[in-house]
This record gives sequence, C-alpha cells and structure tokens, in this order.
Amino acid sequence: MKIFENLILIGTSHIAKESIKEVEKIINLEKPDVVALELDKARYYNLLNKDNRKKAGIKELKAVGLKGFLFAKIGEYAEKKLGGMVGVSPGDEMLKAAETATGNKCKVALIDQKIEITLKNFSNEITWRENFRFFLDLVKGVISTEKIKIDLTKVPEKELIKKLLDLTKKRYPNFYKVLVSDRNKFMAKKLFKLMRNYNKIVAVVGAGHEDEIAEEIKRLYDSN
Repeated sequence: MKIFENLILIGTSHIAKESIKEVEKIINLEKPDVVALELDKARYYNLLNKDNRKKAGIKELKAVGLKGFLFAKIGEYAEKKLGGMVGVSPGDEMLKAAETATGNKCKVALIDQKIEITLKNFSNEITWRENFRFFLDLVKGVISTEKIKIDLTKVPEKELIKKLLDLTKKRYPNFYKVLVSDRNKFMAKKLFKLMRNYNKIVAVVGAGHEDEIAEEIKRLYDSN
C-alpha cells in the first residue's frame, strides 16, 4: 500500500485471497469518497456477468488484431487456471472493492484504459519476434529456472515484483510499454483528476502498477 496526499493505492494480486481481505478492510476503515478500480467498463461488466459473458468472435478479433486477440485469450486461460488452484476467480478483489464501496456509499470510478485500445496497441506495437520470444520463454520456463517460489494466495513481495517487471522490460520492451507503462500513465491522469475533486480516494490496482502510478502522479503534481 502507498499513500500520497489524499490517495491510498492498494497493490493487489488478481487471484489472491489476501487481496480480497485487504481491500475490504481498508475501504471499511478509510471510508473514502471514491474507490477507483483498475478496470474499464467492458471488463467490469464481464466481472459482474461471469455466467453470461459474451464470447469473443470474428468482430472482436478484427477490432483488436490477431496478436492482441491471442494474448487476451491466453492471459484469460492462465488466470483462470491459476485462480482455480487457489479457489479464487480472477478479479474477485475488484468485485469485493466495488461491493464494499457501495456498502459504504462511496463512488466507484473505473480508471483503466479501454481493453480494446490496449489490445489494439498490442497488435500494432508488438513484433512477431518479441511475441515469439515471449511464448518461447514461457515454454522454456525462463523465470522458473531461477527457482522463484510464489505463494498464489498472497500478493508477491515488492522485490519479486520489481525483479519480474525489470525482466519483462528488458526482454519484452514493447510488451512492457503497452501493457504496463502506457496504462500506468492513463490511470495516473485519471487518479490525479479524482484527487483534485475529492477529499479521499482509495485505488485498487495490480501490484505491478502501484509504484509507477505513484511516481507518475508525483510528476503530474510537480508540473502543475
């Protein structure tokens, strides 16, 4: 958790039971004016309607491009697989945050970039060479060769998160730009605006976004 001015940033794991408990506890304790979520309208709707989720088809493939479409499908499969191992559906901590916000009469703000834009940028900016390297590394288990042990029920330690992010930035720079850096800047601008209009904000974001969003908000404060 990071605190800057009137913003409390909670870094979560999307499949960790620990994160579900943490967001509920902090929102109940702080009773902020706004609870901001690392979601856009489409992803939020899909979380609320898991059983009736519309399956992506040719129209969606054309809208986001082949590489973005495939990445989304693989990412969705991986999260479900890992979530099944710990008995948590991906995004349950976001649903708990929204539910707790409603119970405390807080506003809910969706601060992430539209998923269609992110996936389209992914298709446009990720080279097939980088894509191939990424999936080859998954098969070879580059990260696992360092024998990193991760407890899926908890948010990974900051040192581990930094290590993984640095590895991603080095080996897959365009992945990092599209999926992490660009979105962090987008979310920071949204949060900065909320901070200027409300007394207290709690933001729930993935642990890999927390530090960079905080740094970007500080830069926005310094430049205004």
